[in-house]
Amino acid sequence: MSTPHSKKAKEFLKNQKYAHWHDATFWAVRTKRDNMALGLDEWEQLREKASAIKRHTISHLDEYLDQFATNAEKNGCIVHWAKDADEFNDIVLEILREHKVKKIVKSKSMLTEECGMNPFLEKNGIEVVETDLGERIIQLKGQAPSHIVMPAIHLNHDDVGELFEEKLGTEPGNHDPTYLTYQARLSLRNEFLTAEAGMTGANFGIASTGDIVVCTNEGNADMSTSCPKLHIAAIGLEKVIPNYDTLAVFQRMLCRAGTGQPTTTFTSHFRKARPTAQKMHIILVDNGRSEWVSNPDHWETLKCIRCGSCMNTCPVYRRSGGYSYSYFIPGPVGINLGMLRDKKKHSGNVSACTLCLSCQTVCPVKIDLGDQVYKWRQQLDEFGTANKEKKRMCKGMKMIFDSSGIYNTAMKFAPMANWVPSILMESGLNPWADGHKMMKFPRYSFQELWKKGKVK
Repeated sequence: MSTPHSKKAKEFLKNQKYAHWHDATFWAVRTKRDNMALGLDEWEQLREKASAIKRHTISHLDEYLDQFATNAEKNGCIVHWAKDADEFNDIVLEILREHKVKKIVKSKSMLTEECGMNPFLEKNGIEVVETDLGERIIQLKGQAPSHIVMPAIHLNHDDVGELFEEKLGTEPGNHDPTYLTYQARLSLRNEFLTAEAGMTGANFGIASTGDIVVCTNEGNADMSTSCPKLHIAAIGLEKVIPNYDTLAVFQRMLCRAGTGQPTTTFTSHFRKARPTAQKMHIILVDNGRSEWVSNPDHWETLKCIRCGSCMNTCPVYRRSGGYSYSYFIPGPVGINLGMLRDKKKHSGNVSACTLCLSCQTVCPVKIDLGDQVYKWRQQLDEFGTANKEKKRMCKGMKMIFDSSGIYNTAMKFAPMANWVPSILMESGLNPWADGHKMMKFPRYSFQELWKKGKVK
């Protein structure tokens, strides 16, 4: 089992100024999302429609995947099927070696993060260049994404300025965001022009046409596919949807939910290789998804369209940061995906939830994220990962609540705890006091006040 979320969060919270900034930043994005949602009278109907489309597609996934692959091949694309991360990485490497590729540029793809593709290719002599600005920043810094939509949101412009001075040779002390963005553009332009292959992820795969649809705000996916002659698209099985009518529903919701914009700046459609290009390869990746579909309690997690809105609203994620989670996707959806991936390894994340259910209130496809976290918690003992302290506390509380005599006696003497010196009450012997100001017990319990007629 990995380090519990609570311990990593404690490290994050040592810098209170940064923690407050992180919280405020994501709440601002949540506010933008709310403004966009309130601007559409049909927002809740769209959520219901999107949920129904995803539920239908995932429960008929074999049919739509077959339709998608058949139409993609009719378009001239070469379709591959990868059962797991290792097979996916091997397929990518084989394609690149076949075309003698030494450098590949890629737009943002959480699937390649999931499969560990970048380090695998680099280990095999292939240079990989991230072209999304946020992804490029964290690649230069040697970090993983801290958010699925805004991967470098945990860094400010001074952090980026110092990084660019070291890696790109920018002007010392010039941390102006416009200047830094320009320097990144200059650097990436050369990478686009000298790469032999480009890779994109996929926000959606259209079964009726075999199209790949990619949504970006920077146009880097278009550059990654228009400059190099070889295009490789990586897509998780769950990203396939029936047709363009259903795409219209998701296109109206994705950016509104994720970043509070009416739409992404670029929505790019790829159906076949360009006339001047060599080939277009599409790799459909399972990596556990076909198994997750059969999970009666958690299969709807596969409806996720990776908008990140559950993270933006989550009071725990906002106040603990992305690196407090053991799975590479943080926040509410990451808790559930991590548990589907490896229950023992990622059990430490399920405590990172207040069960406020804000995540499922804003989710554009109505995934019951908080309810699923609650279900995982009920199974921790079965997985052998239940917290021993909490188990002992629960046994003690059961003994108290099962006996009215013990309960009433405990309530009568509880105010005596107010006289215990704070140095003892707020020590390591009392885990509750870690991060909380210890409560003061009232002199009289509610029952006593009721009996005396002081509560009406």
